[in-house]
Amino acid sequence: MTTPVTPFWNPQQPSPMPHHRYRPFEQRVTVPAADRDWPSARIERAPLWVPVDLRDGNQALAEPMDTPRKRRFFDLLVAMGFKEVEVGYPSASRTDFDFVRHLVTSGAVPDDVTPVVFTPARRDLIDRTFDSIEGLPRAVVHLYIATSPVWRDVVLGRDRAEVRRTVREAAAHMARRAADAPGVRFQFSPETFNLTEPDFVLELCDELTELWDASPDRPVTHNLPATVEIATPNVYADQIEYFHRHLSRRDSVILSVHPHNDRGTGVACAELAVLAGAQRVEGCLFGNGERTGNVDLVTLALNLYAQGVDPMVDFSDIDAVKETVEHCNRLPVHPRHPYAGDLVHTAFSGTHQDAINKGFIQHARRAAESGTPADQAPWDVPYLPIDPADVGRSYEAVIRVNSQSGKGGMAYLLRTHHGIDLPARMRPDFSRVVQEATDDSGREMTPKELYDLFRATYLAEGAVRLHTWSAYEETPGVHRFVCTLEVDDRVGDYEGTGSSLLSAFVDALAGAGYDVAVVDYAEDATTAYAECRVNGVTAWGAGEGSTASVQAVLSAMNRTASTA
Repeated sequence: MTTPVTPFWNPQQPSPMPHHRYRPFEQRVTVPAADRDWPSARIERAPLWVPVDLRDGNQALAEPMDTPRKRRFFDLLVAMGFKEVEVGYPSASRTDFDFVRHLVTSGAVPDDVTPVVFTPARRDLIDRTFDSIEGLPRAVVHLYIATSPVWRDVVLGRDRAEVRRTVREAAAHMARRAADAPGVRFQFSPETFNLTEPDFVLELCDELTELWDASPDRPVTHNLPATVEIATPNVYADQIEYFHRHLSRRDSVILSVHPHNDRGTGVACAELAVLAGAQRVEGCLFGNGERTGNVDLVTLALNLYAQGVDPMVDFSDIDAVKETVEHCNRLPVHPRHPYAGDLVHTAFSGTHQDAINKGFIQHARRAAESGTPADQAPWDVPYLPIDPADVGRSYEAVIRVNSQSGKGGMAYLLRTHHGIDLPARMRPDFSRVVQEATDDSGREMTPKELYDLFRATYLAEGAVRLHTWSAYEETPGVHRFVCTLEVDDRVGDYEGTGSSLLSAFVDALAGAGYDVAVVDYAEDATTAYAECRVNGVTAWGAGEGSTASVQAVLSAMNRTASTA
């Protein structure tokens, strides 16, 4: 292997880690020469999702689920719309056996849901597995054996011929046990498939397809696991496409995948495998599983949803799903977990908040213009791949304010929580106030705290106070303003005239020695906002209630005194 030449702009140095101990995938497994169709394919329909939380995910828990927790999890999966569910490993423990019997005797399995049970290639364990499902009208019995060279040599101590004989004898015994159970179908997993010689896997799968006499109306499932990830996802896709093209009786085979996440690419492996011909995906909700976990069915399904493809399972209340899974697994879901984490739809950054805020405004406007309800209108909001409301999340958590935030975020929170729609030109002014407060506290500011800060900044009394005032229109277009002002504990009466209420007030203030010009003015349903230049200093003010406009100018006056 030649040493890559490092470009001058990359100053990284060799690490002390012994990377030479590890072999690249091409030295560990032969990947058939690729004639790829999958890079140009597109996923237009969801595969059959098969959650394995109750078996594979359960084995990965420090405290495996008991029957009540398993039942709660099973009921969740059924309610979400999963139609094939791996419910346990009945020969592995009494708990698993008893849970499968509980499903049988309690009538918990709906007519359109097929339970899957898992068994090694041993006659006594196969019998125990079939005993567990007795009475179920339909089930899939899932047979597995490890097939890769390292497992054959290190763990099983068998060569290829011995593994093949073991699999055939187990499969034949399964066929005999299922003879009186027409609702039973079969599944085979060559465990560590992605490290196994392709010709050997193909030989095993095709032999079982024939032995089990698979047909389009009673197909066999061949499940090809990436038990331990060893390569980039494109390599797994090449492996899957090879089998998609070469499996015999292809119309009688459901091609399934079971990616793990050792390299952190389980989701990518599953998506590329579906592009390559896989029809079924096994995984766990939120990616639970041994080591770094199984592929995450939540992310996979909602990735399709974000592309306009129906995921065929219901995540419209993602928090209820998360709550149940966390209770049953006794494991938390990471706050940055795609789609479901507590912070995954949240923006703290000012530039992000500004883009989201503008996106919400434009979305509402476009929906109104088209006459479409906002929750049905096409979604195109920056930084949010899906509408959080579609998975049951409120918009309250989308934008949160801390020292990293900007004018768009605090404007959004004031508007949505308190009906205060700050003028665009005023937002930088209040943003500076918020920035100073959050820098000082070092923590997030709640919407209530933000509103309290707004009131303290713009609505508190200042050095100039308006005790009493009255205004009236003397003649058409001429307004008179009469008031009593208190300035630095000195009280005086003043009056002025102008073409409007505010211009008359400004004229009265001139009599008190204040050169006031209203630079900008805006109002919403409850609040008025005024930008004023007072004796050469400019500031924003705000006012509320029936006298909001006058109070806004007075507020700006007082703020110029504090900022001068």
